[in-house]
Amino acid sequence: MIDTLPVWVIYTTFLFLFAAMGFSLYRLMAGPTINDRIAAMDLVASIVMGLILAYAVLIRNALLFDVPVIISLISFISTVAVSTYLKQKHG
Repeated sequence: MIDTLPVWVIYTTFLFLFAAMGFSLYRLMAGPTINDRIAAMDLVASIVMGLILAYAVLIRNALLFDVPVIISLISFISTVAVSTYLKQKHG
């Protein structure tokens, strides 16, 4: 069994993640509704987590695996906070 991934696989992962980041940032800026912008913000957080994990695999450093957990917690709390605010404002 192969111990490591080929480097081109990781670079291709970066390419796709950066392309997804561009599309989601466009949706974040041009979203017609606030719901689209909230979903795009969650997607940006997920893509950032993917980029950090791919970078950790590239440099073979397991210490970076904890950072996406923290980002996901902050993203979840912020989504709940914004949703609660919008519900009180429009509800």
